[in-house]
Amino acid sequence: MRIGVIGTGRIGTIHANTLSRHREVGSLILTDADPARAQELAQRLGETAAPGVDEIFRWGVDAVVITTATSAHAELIGRAARSGLPVFCEKPVALDLPGTLHALGEVEAAGTILQMGFQRRFDAGYTGAREAVRSGRLGRLHTVRALTSDQAPPAAAWLSLSGGLFRDALIHDFDILRWVTGHEIVDVYAAGSDAGPAMFREAGDVDTGAAVLTLDDGTLATATATRLNGAGYDVRMEVAGELDQIVVGLDDRTPIASTEPTGPPAADKPWTGFLERFGPAYEAELAAFVEVVRGERPNPCDGQEALQALRIAEACEVSRREHRPVGLAEIAGGTRAAFR
Repeated sequence: MRIGVIGTGRIGTIHANTLSRHREVGSLILTDADPARAQELAQRLGETAAPGVDEIFRWGVDAVVITTATSAHAELIGRAARSGLPVFCEKPVALDLPGTLHALGEVEAAGTILQMGFQRRFDAGYTGAREAVRSGRLGRLHTVRALTSDQAPPAAAWLSLSGGLFRDALIHDFDILRWVTGHEIVDVYAAGSDAGPAMFREAGDVDTGAAVLTLDDGTLATATATRLNGAGYDVRMEVAGELDQIVVGLDDRTPIASTEPTGPPAADKPWTGFLERFGPAYEAELAAFVEVVRGERPNPCDGQEALQALRIAEACEVSRREHRPVGLAEIAGGTRAAFR
């Protein structure tokens, strides 16, 4: 199998390394907006560098992995679909609903594969939570709490390109809430704070956000995120039912200290970022993509899943701006007809 990797920045480099070692992947063609960066990575891995995206499609590949800046995702997904190629794309499809719906329409029209990069679905902790919920071990769920806390804020220049805290960070929590519980979110109430560094206000973003979400069976969920958690990178989910409760992301590297006399000590080496925390999950999602391309398993996270997570993020943004509850029925894209 020959795979084209478009984008060789931080996550693209991780994915290229993973694919280069995969026993079913014979070769890679790498390209980047910075050709020298793609060339350097290709030499290090013993793979081929292409001067641009055109060559990826002209030279011939069996599948495409998209790890470019978000602004390029939708166009590249459409181009791959029109070429009949399976695609793995880092989230999101696009930063807005119209762009997302158009790209998904192209995939549907072409009948091709689009697997989205929501890596938490491949994390052992979240997989265990899903199994516990689906088995009935917890009984009826009454509360779910999810959080994503970055240790340090991103570069100021990147903020205006990110789509904001709800679309960029909390979108992972929205996706995993649906995946673990098996239920849809029907309404949200969200708020945000820009009391931190001025760069968030200048970008029209917030450094901390929170949302209360109601699931279609009445279960209540909360999702919070911040860019300013100096203790370390913290991603957790608590799932509470009438019979039992469990937590994802609580281990000897969780950056939290107890004030109880007999509580666990603070982590000696707290997690610092998502690439470290979710390293095995990133490898597993690409292994799954190879299996999908080979026809050995169904797509574990298609474009519709990404669309639903984005719709929740959009609802939260509306709620934050307008200071009111927002039903998901208000947000476009709730039916397949929306992108035809």
